[in-house]
Amino acid sequence: MSALPPPSPDHTPRPRLGDALVEQGVLTREQLDSALAQQKRTGRMLGEMLVTEGVISPAVLVHTLARCVGVRGCALRHGLIDPAAAKLVPDDECQRLRVIPMFKVRGVLTVAMAEPQNLPTIDRLRQLTGCRVRAVLALEPNILEYVKKYSGGDVDIDAFLTSLQESDVEVVDRESVDDGPSTDLDTMVAGSPVVNLVNVAFLTAVRDKASDIHIEPDKRGTRVRYRIDGVLRDLMKPPPGLHAAIVSRVKVIGKMDIGEKRLPQEGRVRIVAEGREIDLRVSSMPTLLGEKIVVRILDKQNLRVRLDELGFRPEALARFRHVLELSHGLVLVTGPTGSGKTTTLYSALDLLRGPEVNIVTVEDPVEYQLDLVNQIQVNEQVGMTFARALRSILRQDPDIIMVGEIRDPETARVAIQAALTGHLVLATLHTNDAVGAAARLADMDAEAYLLANALNGVVAQRLARTICAGCATKYYPSEQALADAAIREHAGRAFRKGAGCRQCHNSGFRGRLGVYEVLEVSPEMRRLIAQSRPAHELREQFRRDGGLTLRDEGVLLALDGKTSLEEILRVTQNDDDPAADAGATSPAKEAA
Repeated sequence: MSALPPPSPDHTPRPRLGDALVEQGVLTREQLDSALAQQKRTGRMLGEMLVTEGVISPAVLVHTLARCVGVRGCALRHGLIDPAAAKLVPDDECQRLRVIPMFKVRGVLTVAMAEPQNLPTIDRLRQLTGCRVRAVLALEPNILEYVKKYSGGDVDIDAFLTSLQESDVEVVDRESVDDGPSTDLDTMVAGSPVVNLVNVAFLTAVRDKASDIHIEPDKRGTRVRYRIDGVLRDLMKPPPGLHAAIVSRVKVIGKMDIGEKRLPQEGRVRIVAEGREIDLRVSSMPTLLGEKIVVRILDKQNLRVRLDELGFRPEALARFRHVLELSHGLVLVTGPTGSGKTTTLYSALDLLRGPEVNIVTVEDPVEYQLDLVNQIQVNEQVGMTFARALRSILRQDPDIIMVGEIRDPETARVAIQAALTGHLVLATLHTNDAVGAAARLADMDAEAYLLANALNGVVAQRLARTICAGCATKYYPSEQALADAAIREHAGRAFRKGAGCRQCHNSGFRGRLGVYEVLEVSPEMRRLIAQSRPAHELREQFRRDGGLTLRDEGVLLALDGKTSLEEILRVTQNDDDPAADAGATSPAKEAA
């Protein structure tokens, strides 16, 4: 990799600074001659001398110098510098080279340099960052000022915002918002400090693969956190007085009513960040201390739609594939909110879709658009509910139907009827484990004998954080952890965990994978469901059929070194089966 070539390869001689200032009408020829004579006596730099004496402004100097050198020029300020990019080059190197990284877009790092034509400096930056370098000119004092402000690799955003004057904070009016399909965050750098703060929050969340941003009112101001790998982390904490402006800015982006503060609102917008389009779902909620905003980030780059990339163990994946290959019946994916159920359903649709089948989905909301799939958005305000959409879908000659969530008895009844009349129906349900799906549908007044005939399989799932590759190390779990996992026989065996590093925010984890409990309904299981037998009997039959619980599956993942044992214990829980007792031989041990 190398520096980007200059924008124009012409060999026209560049004007000298003094002549360029005269050409622009900033200086007269007499003023230039006088300044050159003074420069000869003092040995000072011409531009520096003119700025010090107030003849020209720093902005005029930097843009004129940039024209002479043949590059772009800029005057540094907050909002032009991305804190994550500033961390790419150590502070001492920035001071020595008289540079500061500004932002990175698709592998190209834009760097402010006092000498942008210095090729050895550009080569050094390329070695330090591994990026192509685009140089822009900035004045050396301006660069060193911001190197000091960003020293330690962290921007003191609190101190920066505290120093702002009230007149510096402005909220963009609704009328001035671009009504186009996308808002490009990489180009929105000329706004107010609040605009820049919101943009930094969005860009940081996208780069760190966060799923949500929380903007919360606090007694001492505002707290901004983002959820990465399922865990909330602090991003920044602006001082008091800016919460209303930050909330208003986010609501403007989300095309929401900034005047309504008493009722919850929802909005949606598409932005461009890191060179790609990303959908944001914005939700506002009034609280005692003010409005709270939660922004859901829907980044297609993070969507894995191949089943074999989700984390299924080979045996569980084979059972799930077999269930999906059946021509008709009901397949359920269960788990709590945020456990990846929708991703699993999309992956199943990716396996099933093709020009020879008609696939129709009904979702709330439609999170990602899939080719060869007809997707319907629920809109309860106009009466488009899951049940109504599902009844209409049955008149559209479908082969495969996906229901985003079975929420009520009517939806459950129509889904079961569709599964019994020759359609493959995929749906999500909120239960703790696979066998609990039958009891949950029974609570929705589903007839036991109809459910027994319709149900083909259930997948219960959780998301566990994976070990950071940059700081993975060996460790030995405690006796209590081994007992809780029912694998005391593995005492003395080394497991893997992350020690914590800069890449993983010192958490030891980076990324997530699924933990899956796959129930394939056997003839004996159908008989028990038809008889409305209690959950513990269904679970015993699940064991006899060779099924592994979420805890069993997770322990096997920990034994394989994909996550830590403590992480599995955190995201799963033991059931009431006697085999889960610490003294018993665990199914995980038998499977291993």
